[in-house]
Amino acid sequence: MRDEAFHAFFEQHHVQLSGLAYLLSGDASAADDLAADALTEVWRHWDRVCAAGDPAAYARGIVANLTRNWLRRQGRAWRGLQMLGLALGGERSSPSPDVPAVVDVRSALRLLPYRRRACVVLRYAFDLPESEVADILGISVGTVKSQTSRGAKQLAELLQDVRLPDQFGGWEVAR
Repeated sequence: MRDEAFHAFFEQHHVQLSGLAYLLSGDASAADDLAADALTEVWRHWDRVCAAGDPAAYARGIVANLTRNWLRRQGRAWRGLQMLGLALGGERSSPSPDVPAVVDVRSALRLLPYRRRACVVLRYAFDLPESEVADILGISVGTVKSQTSRGAKQLAELLQDVRLPDQFGGWEVAR
């Protein structure tokens, strides 16, 4: 029974968790690994997770935490390569964003600080209430509100010069 329940959960939520990891990390190959790691953690604690209530919320929290840790490791690795380049006489490149290269929302999302990106993605892409986003990220509802607002404003600024289509998949694009 336990195996069947988890299998059904996996089938229902794997794609969603992978999508969340992708939107938070910006890396498709890492997203699948992060989702798999999160599902492994859910499986390890399946009985306790089910008893607590919402396994999907627990899994989203794990994805958010794993992605944050992955991004930190990526940053440390990048800084290490930069330092190595300096030691070998290489030049340090400036970390200024290439705004003209931002051609879609995913690219713009990568430019947001992690917490803003997580709040925007969970609120708008996954349509979660502020209280659930706060629980997933381990922050207050007020912080979710401010980070979501600031993130949406920053995204709007990044995307202001991007010409979006009037229709997408037969649906009118909201402005």
